[in-house]
Amino acid sequence: MNIGILVFDEMELLDMAGPYEVFTTAARVHARSQPAGAAPLFKVASIARSAVPVRARAGLQVQPDTMLGNHPLLTCAIVPGGVVDAELLQPDVLAWIVAQRRTAQVLASVCTGALLLAEAGVLDGVAATTHWEDLDALRALRPSVEVREGVRWVDEGPVVTSAGISAGIDMCLHLVQRLHSRELALGTARQMDYAWSDTP
Repeated sequence: MNIGILVFDEMELLDMAGPYEVFTTAARVHARSQPAGAAPLFKVASIARSAVPVRARAGLQVQPDTMLGNHPLLTCAIVPGGVVDAELLQPDVLAWIVAQRRTAQVLASVCTGALLLAEAGVLDGVAATTHWEDLDALRALRPSVEVREGVRWVDEGPVVTSAGISAGIDMCLHLVQRLHSRELALGTARQMDYAWSDTP
């Protein structure tokens, strides 16, 4: 299963790195029960508008693996948050989000990544959440979104959104459970020494 994580300047690093760690750790844990040389359960790639390194909000540079129009079909596409003002004005990013809603099994966001999903129109008529500081911004940006507060994540089937930063780890463990099994999600959380909040 191909997992793609959007990366961009001023993204919140843990919004991207948390999901990356969950899915790559899940692949390692799963591999222990497979024959040597078996293909990994999850292949994870970072995806950007160009091949130029992006600089996260805290300053760390991240080299994208691939670009918006140059990656395999995704099982799960993940949009992190951070300072998303510039990305809200990028037509190619918004078009990519719309495309992933049509083709990926799951389109997910972490934190203010939900604002990008909302701007792209993929949250119309569904429930969603974001960082607690940005709930009003989500309501104002797209009044047709059913904004939920006080939850770690909201699973609407093909679209899943999480609250801020560390909630993205909880959401992605939930997605491992959805895409494979609860046993693997629990094993992944244990491998990460992470106290998984397994209910929204």
